[in-house]
Amino acid sequence: MRVLKWLYPGMRIKRWILLCALGIFFVVSGTIEAFGEFGRHYSLIPGLLVLVIGIILLILGIKKMVKSLITIFMPIHKEKELVDIVYRKRQLSRGPKIVVIGGGTGLSVLLQGLKAYTSNLTAIVTVSDDGGSSGRLRQQFNMLPPGDIRNCLVALADAEPLMRDLFQFRFGEGTELAGHNFGNLFITAMTKLVGDFDKAIKESSKVLAIRGQVIPSTLKRVVLIAEHKDGTKTIGETKISKSTSPISKVFLKPDNCMPTDDALEAILNAEAIIIGPGSLYTSILPNLVIKNIPEAIEKSAAVKIFVCNVMTQSGETDGYSAYEHIQAIQKHTKCKIVDYFIINTGVIPEDFLEKYHREHAYPVKVDVKKIREAGISVIADNLINAQDYVRHNSNKISEIIIDLLLELKFKGADTNT
Repeated sequence: MRVLKWLYPGMRIKRWILLCALGIFFVVSGTIEAFGEFGRHYSLIPGLLVLVIGIILLILGIKKMVKSLITIFMPIHKEKELVDIVYRKRQLSRGPKIVVIGGGTGLSVLLQGLKAYTSNLTAIVTVSDDGGSSGRLRQQFNMLPPGDIRNCLVALADAEPLMRDLFQFRFGEGTELAGHNFGNLFITAMTKLVGDFDKAIKESSKVLAIRGQVIPSTLKRVVLIAEHKDGTKTIGETKISKSTSPISKVFLKPDNCMPTDDALEAILNAEAIIIGPGSLYTSILPNLVIKNIPEAIEKSAAVKIFVCNVMTQSGETDGYSAYEHIQAIQKHTKCKIVDYFIINTGVIPEDFLEKYHREHAYPVKVDVKKIREAGISVIADNLINAQDYVRHNSNKISEIIIDLLLELKFKGADTNT
């Protein structure tokens, strides 16, 4: 019998089974001795002593048995972290259900902060990228672009740092793989292996042990098109980013593309839906122009939050104020999908301002009054993290979001009572 294999030599578990058995014997004997049975006289103090010894032996035996099994499946240096790991996973599993919608660097930065508070995270990611490594793989293998998906997987990863670095490794010049990320190639290979892009993402998620899930906004191979204010059109995300003509609207072809069922389910069950940060016309709106997504967001009971970019983006949001970002979203969705607007009021260092000026990018104008007149609450704070680039401080913005959810939860509890 297979069960007898546990008693084979070298299993390092027999001694702990015997210890547990001894503990059970002492527990039973101590209970009988302390409280008596079938009219027998009992001896309370000695019985309780035997009972306590039995409980200690039983706990020790179970602990050693579990440790003996666990060390087979995890590195030796993580043995001492086992309690911390179990506690953290249990705590994170009780965290709020948060959906983050977007793409590009902004989305992955925000996910890095939020994963410290909850593992109930869903990233709904744009799939309109047609440049760089993703664009090449998309064209050569007739698949969806993996780049933004990869960034989100890495951002949510709970795997070893070396595994995360491996997924972000980019091959250098001088080879046929020049410019490709290992993670993009891995997702491509997984797609070919399992025959489905969505399933490939789920399998890649297991490899990186991510906290949450990453979902493409649609499984259709879509092309992003921008219609400019002068009536001209630009086809393709990369070309749109490089265009200098002001954008009137963006849309996808084919225009009948539908969202994934997982995306709609996550939106409807969310406690908070966060839109942004990221490129307004090439990272955020490509998700929001997909049929049924804006309607699902509006219908959801979740708190809807928009995180505004710190800087304008040349070719997309030149001269835009914070309110104009909201106007663009309302124009494209025709739905009320923002309850709270988070914006930076921190001072950007002069040396960074000069760097961005050369790229025709400037701080987004904070016009709080107009946003509030539109019926949207504003949360303004110093949100910047200026190192190599001016980006959001993921820890600060995540803290603001979690505090907001807790505040609204307590208000709701007070109202109900």
